[in-house]
Amino acid sequence: MARADSRQNRPHKGFPEKRQAILQASRKVFGRVGYQGASIEMIATEAQVSTRTIYNHFENKEQLFTTVLIDSSEQVAAAHEAMIERHLGNMVSAADLEACLVGLAKDWVRPLPEFADHFAIVARINAEGENFPADLHDAWQKAGPLRVQRTLAARMARLAERGLLHVQDSELAAQHFVVLVTNTWGRGRAGVDALSEADIHEIAAAGVHAFLHGYLPRG
Repeated sequence: MARADSRQNRPHKGFPEKRQAILQASRKVFGRVGYQGASIEMIATEAQVSTRTIYNHFENKEQLFTTVLIDSSEQVAAAHEAMIERHLGNMVSAADLEACLVGLAKDWVRPLPEFADHFAIVARINAEGENFPADLHDAWQKAGPLRVQRTLAARMARLAERGLLHVQDSELAAQHFVVLVTNTWGRGRAGVDALSEADIHEIAAAGVHAFLHGYLPRG
């Protein structure tokens, strides 16, 4: 597989809608059959374009996969950053801190159906483990999960500055928050998509309660 930073997309000024169709089709195909199982022919059929059109925009399957992964990771990161801003961006008071965190947690736990193909790709990456190229794994982390973690950590640090939380390591606090509010252990094997609103509220509230137990200031 190509190195994540070894080649850039060749500029192609014409038909941007074709490029977008290729990226959307690629997400579906890579999510459905994985990198190894996908072919340019399959993607062309899904996008309803010719293989030549794909090669006009991308050098090969490796570069296409890299572009799809990074592009969709950035979109998912932006969606999570919007969640953080929506719930923690305003002047949160001590009285509504828990409610704001639970609101954020509930949004975090809820499935994002518009990004289902992306998460299918991520599931395949996690399944491949050490067989997935390290540099591409790092590029994905920087574009998506680590970017979101930094944004959440910055909000945690701001809450700590205002005396609402006791945080010594804001990045660790952000990690703890995400792990606690996404814990679906014991909920069966159907996955997050099968959770009811009551399940989501219970998971979010329990996670936030545990988080605050560790991070509320001690009088």
